[in-house]
Amino acid sequence: MKNYLKILTIGLLAFGMNSCNEDDMLDLSPINNISVDDAYSTPSLIESSLNGMYNAAAIGQFNSTSPNGGRGYVWGAAFVQQGDNRGEDVVNLATFYQLTYTATYDGGTANNVYYWIDGYRLINRCNLVIEGVEGAVKKGIISQAIANDYIGQAKFMRAITHFELLTHFARPYQFSAGATHPGVPYREVGVDTQTEIDAELLKGRNTVAECYTKVLADLTSAESLITNTTKTKATKNAAIAFKTRVYLHKRDWDNVLVEGAKIANAFTLTSTPNGPFADSYSNTESIFSILHAATNNPGVNAALASQYKTRRLVSISPIIWRDPSWLADDKRREEGVMVETVSGTKYTNKYKDGTTYTDAAPVIRFAEVVLNMAEANARKASPDLNTALTLLNRVRNRALANPTTQAYTSTDLATQSTMVGAILKERRIEFLMEGRRWSDIHRLQGDDLHPIDGIPGKIANGGLGASSFTLGTPYTGALAVAAIPGSDKRFLWPIPLEETNNNAKLKAEQNPGW
Repeated sequence: MKNYLKILTIGLLAFGMNSCNEDDMLDLSPINNISVDDAYSTPSLIESSLNGMYNAAAIGQFNSTSPNGGRGYVWGAAFVQQGDNRGEDVVNLATFYQLTYTATYDGGTANNVYYWIDGYRLINRCNLVIEGVEGAVKKGIISQAIANDYIGQAKFMRAITHFELLTHFARPYQFSAGATHPGVPYREVGVDTQTEIDAELLKGRNTVAECYTKVLADLTSAESLITNTTKTKATKNAAIAFKTRVYLHKRDWDNVLVEGAKIANAFTLTSTPNGPFADSYSNTESIFSILHAATNNPGVNAALASQYKTRRLVSISPIIWRDPSWLADDKRREEGVMVETVSGTKYTNKYKDGTTYTDAAPVIRFAEVVLNMAEANARKASPDLNTALTLLNRVRNRALANPTTQAYTSTDLATQSTMVGAILKERRIEFLMEGRRWSDIHRLQGDDLHPIDGIPGKIANGGLGASSFTLGTPYTGALAVAAIPGSDKRFLWPIPLEETNNNAKLKAEQNPGW
C-alpha cells in the first residue's frame, strides 16, 4: 500500500472546473502543503477538498514521471478504454492498449496497476472528505446540511469505485454460493497517519457479498444525503441509477425495477442516439458524467477524443459492426455524426473534441437504466416480456430509420431467451466505445440464458482494411487473439506487486495463478 494511500496535495490553483491540483503524494509531515486539518478549516477549502476528489476521479496520477499527471484513472477515461479493450467489440490498432487487449498483463503492468492504485487513491480521498466534513461540523465551520451533501457525494464515489474494482479483480457475484469468494478490500478509513497506514496494511479482501452490501449501503446513504443536482457531480438520481447497475450484476431483478422506477420520469432519452454526445453536459439523458475542461483533462495520452478520434488507437470491431442485429441504416452508424471512416476503418465519433479534449466521460446515462429495467423484466421469476419489449424499443427505436416497420415485435421476441438476447445485443450496440462491454462479459459468466465463458476471442491486434467492415454478412474471419476460458487466471487482473510487496495479507490472498 505504501505511500499511495496518503493524502494528496490540495492545490489552490483553480483549473477550468474549479478543482484541486493533483501533485505528488505528501509525506506524513508535509512542508509547504496544506495539511488535512487545514484543508477542512474554512468553507472554501472544504469545497476545494470536495472538488479535489472529483479531480482525482477525472485525472488520477499515472506515475511519478508523467509530466502532466494522470491518464484518466479511474473515471476520467480509463474505465472506458480498459472496459472496451478487455472486450471483443473494439480492435486495438497500436501497442498502447495491447497488454489489456491480448490479456498479456502481469502484476507490474501499468494499466491494471494504476487502476488499483488510483482507485484506492480516490477511495482514500472520499474517506478523508467524509471524516473532514464531519469534523468541520463539530467545529461549527459548516452546517450539517452542507456536510450531509458532501458526505453523500463522497459515499457515492467510494461505492462506485469499489464496484468498478470488483469487475476487474474479483469473480462475478454468482461465482460461489452466497458470493463468499474474495472481493476487494473495502476501505472506509481516511489514511493520513502512520498508525492508519499500519492498520490498513493488516486489512485483507472482503468477500464479494460483503463488498456488494457495502456498495449498496453507501449508495443508499448517498441517495438520502445528496442535495447537489449538477450532473458532473454525484446526485441523488445518480446513486439510484447506479443501484440498478449493481442489482443487475447481483441478479436481483426485482430491486433493479424498484430502483429504476424511482427515476423513470426524471430523465428522458434524447431524440437521437447522438444527443448525449452532441452536448455531453446539457442533455436530458446523461445522469452522471465526469467533467473535463481544456485545462483539466487526461491529455494526449488518455483523453477519450485523443485516443479514439485524433490518434485513432482503437477502432470499432467488425465483430459488432457486421452483426445482423445492427441494422444497416441504424443512425448509430451515421457517418460524420457517430462514426468516422478513415482508410476504410470505422472509428467512433462519440467523443468529438479532438483539440482541447473537453468531452465528458459518460459514467451512466438513462439509456442504461432503461435497458437494465428491460432485462430485469425479462429475467424476473415471472417474466414480463411485454414491458421488456416496450423498454427495449424505447432505446432502439430512436436509432431506427423507420421504427414503424423496423421495431421489434412480440413475435420477433416471443421467448424469455430471445428477449434477453436482444437486450444484451442492444447493449453492445448502444454502449459501444463507452467501456460497458467488459462489465457485461464479467456478469454473464455462467449465465443461465446467454452464458459467456471467459474472455471472447478477438480480431488481431493491429490494422484493418475496408473489406473487414463490409456489411451483408456476419464477420467470420480469423480471431487471432484467442478466447480465454473463464477458469484461466487471466480472466482476473492480478493484485499489483506494488500492493502485495507491502501487504502480506493481500499477498497471501492474490488471485489464483498470479
